[in-house]
Amino acid sequence: MDLRERDAYLDQVLIGGREQREIVIRDYDPGWPLRFEVERGRVRRALGSKALRIEHIGSTAVPGLAAKPIIDVLVTVFDPDDDVAVLSPLQLAGYELRVREPAHRMFRTPEKDVHVHVWADTDPEVARCLTFRDQLQRSSEDRAAYERLKRDLASRPWRDMNDYADAKSDLIAAILAKATA
Repeated sequence: MDLRERDAYLDQVLIGGREQREIVIRDYDPGWPLRFEVERGRVRRALGSKALRIEHIGSTAVPGLAAKPIIDVLVTVFDPDDDVAVLSPLQLAGYELRVREPAHRMFRTPEKDVHVHVWADTDPEVARCLTFRDQLQRSSEDRAAYERLKRDLASRPWRDMNDYADAKSDLIAAILAKATA
């Protein structure tokens, strides 16, 4: 997908448009897992048994890894496109819809410090996120390489957060390839 196609796609799926925000990487905070537990409870109360799995993903889920101070939560459900079962309860719990893609929703807190990703339990992205997290937890070498890249990228200007995320793709792919080899 070229840049024009990618931008058109983002314009379709991002609720509220693109955002240019400062990217700040903080040293690991031992409070991040505790914050995740608070959000896990909030999601569980909102979705009940509709939430099949609730996992802490992303850099804040990796002890010792510097990260943007945003807690990423992975939630699996039977059908992420079922707005009655997913959208309404999470909005009532105080989360705002940010991304509406086929088979994926992303919600966040008004403070933008928690992202809740919702996929079907069988979606390949679920295994990808968990494999990446687990590899970073296991490998100090991969963890250090990922942190170096994030700190370098955070020092650069970006049109929006998606460009920053895309700039990490090659290293993420290499780490995933190592994890699944």
